[in-house]
Amino acid sequence: MGIKRRHWALAAASLALLVATGCDGTSDAPAAGPTAAASTSTSAARSVARVCAKPAAGPAKAPAGAVTVDPAVVGDLAAKTKSSPPHTEFWLRPGKHRLDPDRYAQVIPKEGDRYLGAPGAVLDGRKNNQYAFGGTARNVTIRYLTVQGFVAPPDEGVVNHDSADGWVIEHATIQYNSGAGLMAGARQQVRASCLRDNGQYGMNAYKATGRISGLVVEGNEIVGNNTGDWERRRKGCGCTGGIKFWAVNGADVRGNWVHDNRGTGLWADTNNNDFRIEDNVLEANDGAALIYETSYNAVIRNNTIRRNNWVEGRRYADSGDNFPYATVYLSESGGEPRIRARTDKIEIYGNVLENNWSGITLWENADRFCNSPANTSSGDCTLLVKNTDRCAEPAIAKPPLYADCRWKTQRVDIHDNRFVLDKSVVKCTEKCDRMAVLANYGTYPDWSPYQGEKVAEAITHRQDNRWHDNVYLGPWQFVAYDPSRVLDFEQWQGTDYRQDAGSTFDPRAGG
Repeated sequence: MGIKRRHWALAAASLALLVATGCDGTSDAPAAGPTAAASTSTSAARSVARVCAKPAAGPAKAPAGAVTVDPAVVGDLAAKTKSSPPHTEFWLRPGKHRLDPDRYAQVIPKEGDRYLGAPGAVLDGRKNNQYAFGGTARNVTIRYLTVQGFVAPPDEGVVNHDSADGWVIEHATIQYNSGAGLMAGARQQVRASCLRDNGQYGMNAYKATGRISGLVVEGNEIVGNNTGDWERRRKGCGCTGGIKFWAVNGADVRGNWVHDNRGTGLWADTNNNDFRIEDNVLEANDGAALIYETSYNAVIRNNTIRRNNWVEGRRYADSGDNFPYATVYLSESGGEPRIRARTDKIEIYGNVLENNWSGITLWENADRFCNSPANTSSGDCTLLVKNTDRCAEPAIAKPPLYADCRWKTQRVDIHDNRFVLDKSVVKCTEKCDRMAVLANYGTYPDWSPYQGEKVAEAITHRQDNRWHDNVYLGPWQFVAYDPSRVLDFEQWQGTDYRQDAGSTFDPRAGG
């Protein structure tokens, strides 16, 4: 899969979310625009999903017809699930529920099963069991239950371990587990839940076969995940995040509070399409608030994004790296009209970005394309080419494969946002003030048709990437074409680059 942090290193080597817990799908977000963006920031902060501190309580009595599960009986939940027919409702009494001590002991729901936790009901793996809920049954519901202490291996998950379809996770607390707290299947809904302090991901939206479609992530608090610090343990693995999305076709991510995760807050990686990321508060994540990588067609709007990337951005700057590591990072991602979605571009508008380490970077690695050894997406190809082997010489040098064999950062429209930077708050003197559109000099492999400055020229001038009608407060700088071209606002707006028409810039106002 994609390995985000290695992109510029590979290039160098080749040279040598709505209302927080009211999940009714409505939104009263103001219209786009600089004034509206400031209003959205206040509104999003008020409605932030503080569900971990005050989780909603489940029913104190068993609903009529429900099967009661006794915490005093080890393995009672799994046994009663096995002996009951599909579409059974289970009510877990208050207390700590345990599975059998075997590491592979888990609950295997049947289609339509529903699990309700009473106030204080906890399913505890005691650092012994790997998985809590698994199997392939569809349309399972888990509500008002705390799931903790499970030890899933890396890249695997505790709840919905097998990425079954149609699950609903509501008012749940999934915490203190290894691996991912939660996996995802098609049409999964995760609402008003606390995904906290899990070892790798809060949720890993990955399905081993096929793509995930129709995913809803709404009104959750996603905090403190990647306690295992996996990017250090597997350097450059690209295997962490508050939530990681892989090959998801259609996702609504709204009204969430994504904060204080070790690494990236939200990371969409490899052939995702048709995302709406709106009305979220993304703050104080060690790395980027949002990475959208080798993916397509998204609307990113009305989010409050603040104090992100202080740890990772500073680390790279202190090492002497001049790449503009950003808080919103689009890597080989853009709008593609040939792929069906609710939009045919990536539109970023109505957001407030305040005191992050840098702003928005649009990046394209000239050496990363289908069939290239520099493609870190584990052999995947674009959604426009089904057979990766077609992307080889001589055919790749001519249309349509010349265009279709690479993920392109194109048709990105960045407008009506508010960018605020006070370096005294971020505690930086340089390299934390960048807005960027760039690529590397293509060199690898030796048969690549994208060598030289072809990709840098395209992403900067020919792929319809536009900033306009934004407000800049503070000492922002701009990077275009390659990392060495650092521009002031006048140069950025000038005839060479023609960016940020209609935008305003006040370098003294950030503080």
